[in-house]
Order: sequence, then C-alpha cells, then structure tokens
Amino acid sequence: MKYFHLTFFLFSFTLGVFGQELPDSSNVDIEAFMAEYQLAIDSVEKSLTYQHGTVELPGSNATLTVPSGFGYLHPVQAKKVLEELWGNPPAETMGLLVPDGLGVMGDQSWAFDITYDDIGYVDDDDASDIDYDELMTTMKKDVMEENKMRAKEGYPEVTMHGWASKPYYDADLKVLHWAKDVEFAEAGFHSLNYNVRMLGRKGVVVMNAIGSMDQLQEISGAIPQVMVAVKFNDGFQYQDFDSDVDEVAAYTIGGLVAGKVLAKAGLFAFFAKFAKVILIGLAAAAAGIWRWLRGRKKEEIPAIPENTGQDNPLV
Repeated sequence: MKYFHLTFFLFSFTLGVFGQELPDSSNVDIEAFMAEYQLAIDSVEKSLTYQHGTVELPGSNATLTVPSGFGYLHPVQAKKVLEELWGNPPAETMGLLVPDGLGVMGDQSWAFDITYDDIGYVDDDDASDIDYDELMTTMKKDVMEENKMRAKEGYPEVTMHGWASKPYYDADLKVLHWAKDVEFAEAGFHSLNYNVRMLGRKGVVVMNAIGSMDQLQEISGAIPQVMVAVKFNDGFQYQDFDSDVDEVAAYTIGGLVAGKVLAKAGLFAFFAKFAKVILIGLAAAAAGIWRWLRGRKKEEIPAIPENTGQDNPLV
C-alpha cells in the first residue's frame, strides 16, 4: 500500500472505471490519496470474523485447534478472500489460518489455506527412501507442461526454482511438510508455497501457506504448531486403517510431494489483482477517490459506509 508505483496503479484503475484519463501526477496528493485508500482496506478487514479455540473442519472428519497467534476464517469468508481479494481461481476451502495482526490486505499478509483431499489411506512405506533432489528435477519438467494449460486459462506461467525447505515426514505424527520456491511470470519475484499434509484413514488434511520468500523463516517457525493443530476424529485416524474395507490412495508420500503446483500458490502477491477488487467492491470509496482526484475539497468526499453486513463483498 505504501509503494509509489502501486499508488499510481490505483489511480489508473479508478479513472479507468469512470472512463477518464490519468491526471498529471504533479497535481496529485499521494499522501491524501493513500489515506483514503487505507480507509477502504480497513473496511474490508473489519468485515472479517476470526474464530479461536476448536473448530470442525467440514467434510474431513477432523477438528482444528486454532494455534496461538492465529485466527481462523470460516469457509465462506475464506473463499471470498482467496478468490475476490487474492485473485485465485475458484476452488473449495475449509478455511484460512491468518496470523494475528497481519490481516489479509497488508503487504506482509500470508495465511494457511485449509482443504481436504479424500484420496484414501496414503501408504508411508516409501518416506525414507525418496531422493528429493531427483524428484525436484521431475517436478520442474511437470510444471513446464502445466504452464500450457495455465496460459489457456489466463493465469501466469510458473517457474519452479527448487526447494525452499526440503520435504520432511514425521512418522509419529503422520505429518508431511515441504516448501517450494516458485515464480509467477507477471510478478517478477519469487513466491513461497509451503505445504503441510496431515494423514488420516480416509484422506489428507491439506494446509498450504501462501506467502513470499522473505517470509520463509516466519512461516517455518509456525510449522511445529500447525503440525499438531489438526486431529482426526476417533475411527478416522491413520492407525484406524482397515485393509479389508478402506481405499488405499493411488500414490504414496513421494506422490503427495510431486503433486501439481497449486494455481493459488503465491498469487496473493499480485497486489494489483486484489486492489482492483477492493475498489470495485467498495464503490463508495472508489467514487470518493475519483471525486477527490477531480479537485473536490476533501470534506466533500463521501464517507466510506459502515459495515452493515449487507453490501460488503466479504460478508
């Protein structure tokens, strides 16, 4: 929000909405504009309801004990954040874990996206035998193939640079985690995709930390808490597997790691994508910015509406 080039992106977008040309930058009060824009962001943040304690993870036969220092956004609000604010393609989510104090719109924001994959029981016999350097070589080739489909769907191409954190499997907890260093063509910088998988009898709870490479240490520091945050219900834990009746997943630990690069990985770093959505969703704020740019006095700019729970795009 504080960067000059982002400010002028917002100028350009706002004026484009109203079919006007970008004004002479020498006549624009950057500080006043950004103050107005910050009000719009604050309105979005105030609309979000964070939960703590223990929550059910729908459809997974598991519960989440929200780790200390995090808040949980329920699936409805989480989906709107992922798709409308962070520019991700439509996808299901069981919620977001957001670090306290960062929110979802800050330039240092990051979060764990929680999903469930009902692939069946994942055999972990291969966990200690995998050559992860060799696996990365294969994954880079796979990403190049995936880029063809991404381009057709209008999403930026991805470059897989390597491991940000090599895969580690905790055989006692039945939890696997690893981090990839990826780069999106339109961003021009590296993004972090930190993956955590909790294995159960019928499937896997998935947590993907979406952040930037300079947040690796911060996200890594949260992994020990996250690894113990999910508990499968009695009868659905890994050790409850019954080979006579239960489905076995088509791939093992190595297959989990080698899965496709998620389309959502790191996309929130495209600030311009979700800046557009805020200005559209909060039309009054956009109109206020526009009127101010047209030379109106500051006191004439219409106030950003209170959060009534009716019109805000995140409710």
